[in-house]
Amino acid sequence: MFNPLISVNLLLYKPKFYLAPCLNSILAQSYDNFELLIIDNNSDDGTVERIKEIIEEAKKKSQKAVPPYKIIANKENRGFAAAHNQGINASRGELVALVNQDVVLDEDFIKRSGEVFNNEKIGSLQAKILRLKLEGANISKTDIIDTAGLIILKNRRIIARGQGQQDKGQFDKTEEIFGVDGALPIYRREALEDTKIVIDGKEEYLDEDFYMYKEDVDLAWRLSLFGWKSYYVPTIIAWHARTSGDSEARNYFAIVKERLKIGQFSKYLSFKNQRLTQIKNEQFGLLLRHLIYWLPKEIASWIYVILFEHYTWNAIKELFKQAPRARQKRKIIMARKKISGKEIEKWFK
Repeated sequence: MFNPLISVNLLLYKPKFYLAPCLNSILAQSYDNFELLIIDNNSDDGTVERIKEIIEEAKKKSQKAVPPYKIIANKENRGFAAAHNQGINASRGELVALVNQDVVLDEDFIKRSGEVFNNEKIGSLQAKILRLKLEGANISKTDIIDTAGLIILKNRRIIARGQGQQDKGQFDKTEEIFGVDGALPIYRREALEDTKIVIDGKEEYLDEDFYMYKEDVDLAWRLSLFGWKSYYVPTIIAWHARTSGDSEARNYFAIVKERLKIGQFSKYLSFKNQRLTQIKNEQFGLLLRHLIYWLPKEIASWIYVILFEHYTWNAIKELFKQAPRARQKRKIIMARKKISGKEIEKWFK
């Protein structure tokens, strides 16, 4: 029987109302063979002290033993990618779950995740993630789908499957998908080690040039190129309080509507990192076949940013600054990839 040690890596930055529900859902797991690694990105609101209080309260209330845990308190906000790389390096599990602070896990989440990874070809796993609703300090679970995994379109837009839909069983089938969403991905460590990029003597699982946003897409694409499979399993359930994204936004007006809800810094990172992802992972023959879909969308994106998002202009400058390093990473990826453009084309919708 497969009984892997699972590392649960919880990343925090000023979590406020989310901390207790998230952490308590981890401590209440029905599976015992897991370790908890908490990385705090320099919260200055007493987060580290509150973590210790919640764990002590759990020890008193529960008959179960609290899992082995470690707190890494960073002296600066290192961002999503670097902090999670830090956690992956510090953890020991055969499987690694990267947990956002605004997530609540079903009590069997870790147990069922471990069972699925019996299949040695699976590199990453996507749960059915439903929407958490925050009203003041109150958090409630809903039946609205947050994500059932990532879809990549021929125009290279990435959307979350089912986002904003009421869960009526339309995503109740276990199936292979393009990639897993960064809100709560579970990875096989072997897959992470296989796909990590070593550049200038530094190992990166998630691309630290991204800081945050799109690093999940970048890794999903790389896992596919290296021959690892990503699966969606609907019996593994969690809830996530996404701050933007009420729908899949498949047409121009819906895309603009959703973009207007996103903060300026997020737009900056999203624009830059989308293009860095393509520089690193794109296969030119495949892009040529999809040029009729990609080029109009790309031209429209640049025009929109230039005309309506002056605060995103710095992303263009940063993109050109980071592009040479992205091309270095591309050389490493293309030299080691196992999957051709024709093989991966099935995921482009």
